Amino acid sequence: MDHETHIRTVCAEQFEVNPKDVSLVKRLMGGMSNYTYVVDVKGKYYTFRIPGKKAERFVDREVEAYHINRIRELNINNNTVYLDTKSGIKIAEYIEGVPLHEKDPLKYLDQATQILKRVHNSGIKSPHDYAPFERLNTYEGYLHAYDHTHGSRYQELKSRLLKYRPFLDSFERVMTHGDAQISNFIAQDDDLKLTDWEFSGMNDPFYDLACFGNVNFDHALALLPVYLEGDVDDVSWNRLHLWRTFQCLQWHNVAWYKHYIGLSKDLSVDFEKVANMYLDKATHMLNQVK
Repeated sequence: MDHETHIRTVCAEQFEVNPKDVSLVKRLMGGMSNYTYVVDVKGKYYTFRIPGKKAERFVDREVEAYHINRIRELNINNNTVYLDTKSGIKIAEYIEGVPLHEKDPLKYLDQATQILKRVHNSGIKSPHDYAPFERLNTYEGYLHAYDHTHGSRYQELKSRLLKYRPFLDSFERVMTHGDAQISNFIAQDDDLKLTDWEFSGMNDPFYDLACFGNVNFDHALALLPVYLEGDVDDVSWNRLHLWRTFQCLQWHNVAWYKHYIGLSKDLSVDFEKVANMYLDKATHMLNQVK
């Protein structure tokens, strides 16, 4: 079934309308893991997410649904009206605005800080820890089925990073978004919303700060002193760079997996090249640690 037919069918059932009352407005671009569309249901706009191929290997939809409900009180996410935890299909109210990757993120550092601190300081507790290093091992395991061998470069980077694990584990875990890259922030005049809570969980809040630099790490470096409300000390500097190192190794594995399941061809993206790019970034991050 093509996406348009699928969307019409699901929306007709959920909203109890005729499929003819459902129309696709546009596809939202940003991430490469999901297909997200803006749909019109009898004059009201919604976003409709169709997870990408094998997305369930990386996202627990039960956990996502749990956290969406927990953070609802913070009023920072678009309202989810339907989430099928089996298929991952999600329908949410559409937010009028522009994602930060289409604007200058440096003009929104104060607002981004406010929204992240609202999450981090919320006191919301969850039984679901992001468990970064255990997750990394899981992602590596997905590649075993393809007889993938992590080269010496990856092994060296991971070994260097693991020496800092006691340091990273020493910080309090709080509720985090887990994928706070700029494409997930929606600018509305002077306000921001933070969407797509697929990777949310208990984690070091600096993990979110590192995510903000996913496209350009200078964005994370600019956000850090604003978040700290002062100068950046060596501990904070190292914490930021180490989490970004981890993220690069994590997404290195995801990129390889996407390559092996055929997404390089399907999406016309060279995920083998992307995987190697993440190793370059991880090397640079580790070399910045003081």
